[in-house]
Amino acid sequence: MIGIVLVSHSRALAEGAAELARTLGGGRAVVHAAGGDADGGLGTSPELVEAAIAAADDGDGVVLLADLGSSVLTCKLAAEDAAGRVALADAPFVEGAVAAASLAAAGADLAAVRAAAEDARNHRKIS
Repeated sequence: MIGIVLVSHSRALAEGAAELARTLGGGRAVVHAAGGDADGGLGTSPELVEAAIAAADDGDGVVLLADLGSSVLTCKLAAEDAAGRVALADAPFVEGAVAAASLAAAGADLAAVRAAAEDARNHRKIS
């Protein structure tokens, strides 16, 4: 199953979004949070991201979703280091996480899970 890692500057935000995605994904999706810096403050920790990727990856791959700024850069570097196994989705954080979790739980592959996360922005358009 494709794993999902949510990377945020806030530990609480990452954990809350992960809980929501797991729940709305039917409880079967593998969703890990990598939020905050190594000391628990605001920021992004490459070490926490790497650990979350390792925990989420059962061999099928991992989709990363990032909230903003340096978390996007951290995810880009992680995806480059694990090319073909880890993909960064350009997606809204919460909606993308839920869409990715739903498709991952259904057994979709890495490209399809990433595409579902990215397509989530189209479901939020107002007007």
